Amino acid sequence: MKVLVGEFVTESNANIPNLCEIKDYDISFGDECIKKMRIKETFNHNEIELIPSIYANAGASGVVDKKSFNYIESYLIKEIKKHIHEIDGIFLMLHGASEVEEIGSGDHHILKEVRKLVGPYMPIAVVCDPHGNLEETYVRSTQVIRSYRESPHIDADETMNIVAQMLCDILKNRRPVHSLYRKLPLILGGEQSVSADEPVYSINQYLNEIEKDERIMSASWHVGYLRHDCDVAGCGVVVVPTDDKYVEYATKKLDELYDYVWNKRHEFHYTGTTMKPLEALNYAYEFNEKPFFITDSGDNVTSGATGWNTYLLSEVLKHKGSDKSVLFASINDDKTYGELELKPVGSEVTTAIGVGYDELSKAIEVTVRIKSKGDLYGFMMHDPQSIFGQCVVVNIVGTTIDVVIANSNWALCEINQFDKIGIDLNDYDIVVVKQGYIFPELKAIAKESVMALTDGATPQDTASIKFKRIKRPMYPIDKI
Repeated sequence: MKVLVGEFVTESNANIPNLCEIKDYDISFGDECIKKMRIKETFNHNEIELIPSIYANAGASGVVDKKSFNYIESYLIKEIKKHIHEIDGIFLMLHGASEVEEIGSGDHHILKEVRKLVGPYMPIAVVCDPHGNLEETYVRSTQVIRSYRESPHIDADETMNIVAQMLCDILKNRRPVHSLYRKLPLILGGEQSVSADEPVYSINQYLNEIEKDERIMSASWHVGYLRHDCDVAGCGVVVVPTDDKYVEYATKKLDELYDYVWNKRHEFHYTGTTMKPLEALNYAYEFNEKPFFITDSGDNVTSGATGWNTYLLSEVLKHKGSDKSVLFASINDDKTYGELELKPVGSEVTTAIGVGYDELSKAIEVTVRIKSKGDLYGFMMHDPQSIFGQCVVVNIVGTTIDVVIANSNWALCEINQFDKIGIDLNDYDIVVVKQGYIFPELKAIAKESVMALTDGATPQDTASIKFKRIKRPMYPIDKI
């Protein structure tokens, strides 16, 4: 048997001015596509041959340029047409939070086109990020669709292989199976749904209990994505029976799961400590252990923000007489990066940090000494060998403040990423990162961490966001 595989990952933040273009994608074909998806071993174990199509991963970015999306989708469709006479099933990683110019959800459009091509019965399995949006037709077009359980997504590879095995089982047994879905009138930000905390921890335990029943293949809860206004935004639940003869029973479990999540709507909250920006900085300067992490949540690049904002840097510069050492990792400023990249390590340069797009990203005139240079590598579910940008690490002369100046909005979330650019996080009293919830490896070494409720493209007050297209009523925007 043969299975065609492909991946399309874009988390589209419509609150930023730049589009996600083809240059922003890590794109691979052939054996490299299969390698980066990290599911080959499961299919090999089941003696199923993989046929690659396209691997296209842009991470979190802006709305997708239509021309770029058309290229990715058309390549996938071309490969399906080429191999349709020999493939027995299709395995796709579709993030779920893409937004394409003039189209809407790119993920939904891809699956619609694939299903039109292969007909209603060919088995299709989809893995998705929990921070992606679903709708009835999309879900019903899959035999199985399942999201990662954990946020941050430490179980990404595990989920890919769980779903791969489910597809193998479907192909071997050839039982009629399809996914069942219900939408919740609930919209959440990722920072309110950390899986190590309640109520998500209990929801995941509940999902595990549902799956112990031999009549249920998969159960999942999908948080949804709220950084672009669309009619499919909001939470959803999915249950997949092991056979269509269990649809009635699976529908009952779906309704129970719906009720379980809905009844916990008042329990969702920010994990850890949250503070207004200046409160967070004052707390950090008074704290006696290191490192202390501050996440600049309004400029959270893991949710598609630009990484441009210099607001916290300008405030930290007011403390430049302090002996506290501070690292900013990072600030996205392509122009200044380009200027500094040409200079040798050790040189001093008078420059400006900040693109000056708005007040939050205003340029700050400084003299810097170049400490090191390096590449920004993938993390977690992104290929760790792929490069998503470059950076220069500088010290602001006359201060104990270091800044990573990058040419992309790529996140620094794991220790090895810092190692590769010559940074030891234990050298710093305070580390400011462009995240919402803090990522696991950083949390593990932090003596304390605070999510600063800064302004920017990823605001944390969900109820205040001006949605126009979402289904209403929707909690917490509406007091249901």
